[in-house]
Amino acid sequence: MRNVTLGVLLAAIILVLSACGSISAEQARQNAKAAAATVRPDIPESELRDLYLAGGCFWGVEAYMSRINGVYDVTSGYANGEGENPTYQDVIRGDRGFAETVHVKYDPKQVTLQKLLADYFRVIDPTSKNKQGNDQGVQYRTGIYYTHAEDAEIIQQAVTGEQEKYSKPIVTEVLPLQNYYLAEEYHQDYLEKNPNGYCHIDLSILDDQEIVIDPSLYPKPSDEELKQKLTKDQYAVAVNNDTEHAFSNEYWDNEEPGIYVDIATGEPLFSSRDKYDSGCGWPSFTKPIIPEVVTYKDDTSFGMVRTEVRSRAGDIHLGHVFDDGPQDRGGKRYCINSASILFIPVAQMDKEHYGYLMSAVE
Repeated sequence: MRNVTLGVLLAAIILVLSACGSISAEQARQNAKAAAATVRPDIPESELRDLYLAGGCFWGVEAYMSRINGVYDVTSGYANGEGENPTYQDVIRGDRGFAETVHVKYDPKQVTLQKLLADYFRVIDPTSKNKQGNDQGVQYRTGIYYTHAEDAEIIQQAVTGEQEKYSKPIVTEVLPLQNYYLAEEYHQDYLEKNPNGYCHIDLSILDDQEIVIDPSLYPKPSDEELKQKLTKDQYAVAVNNDTEHAFSNEYWDNEEPGIYVDIATGEPLFSSRDKYDSGCGWPSFTKPIIPEVVTYKDDTSFGMVRTEVRSRAGDIHLGHVFDDGPQDRGGKRYCINSASILFIPVAQMDKEHYGYLMSAVE
């Protein structure tokens, strides 16, 4: 578990310094965020991506985006207006053209830009000009502002796809980020500080987030790369459909919490939560993390009729599935070769970019 108390304490100390006049309010906010980040996954800033979203009152948009798996941090601010260092009073006048905007930092190895945009469009009306919920004015317009040129095409594709759902034209801006200024401290994490505060977004939409594992995050290496990456035994099993010996493989009796991923691509496949001792001598699971991560193939080798299990992204041999598993857990037994999978313990999941799958383990 993360040491949240330490991060909160450090952040509080820094904000007290601000109140005493030792540092500026804006610098205090940045430093407090950095202090809080000490309890976040050990992911270098250089590996995170940025997205700026305007969707009406930023209190709700910030709280909503913060709940999405793979999002590292979200702040509220003012974007794409005229002049420098706007205050809230400047923004609500509307004459400087700033939009209430949230800055989303996300890990692209855990969540794609396409997924973030899809979630964003779930809670805005993209055909409403300068109005979302009860809020009206240029500061409440919708907009997607990017800092990476390569994101523009992905964003435009998302907008085009959304347009098919509406008869009226979408008016959501898609523009490069012109500027972004952090909003005052009382706006940050507003709904955490004020649980009954105004929010135009139904935050319960994300209460039961479905696990999404995007295969594009786990590209398959070439055969030459696999030969260099895998051991001789791993290559024989995963690529050449060999089978390892029972009771003498790496994970048959592993009871640690965590996930098991494709040895070739890293795509998540199975969770310790679904692992059980079947007595067969190989790692056994009642189901994959989500159905889509495995494929099936008829196997008539050795004079038997069996169902082979293969990984989706890597298309490697994993093992077989049988109908003699625990009946109260679906009745399936996924008998998997240890040589085809890699175990990621819970303590390493954030660092290895699998933090978005914590709910599949805990």
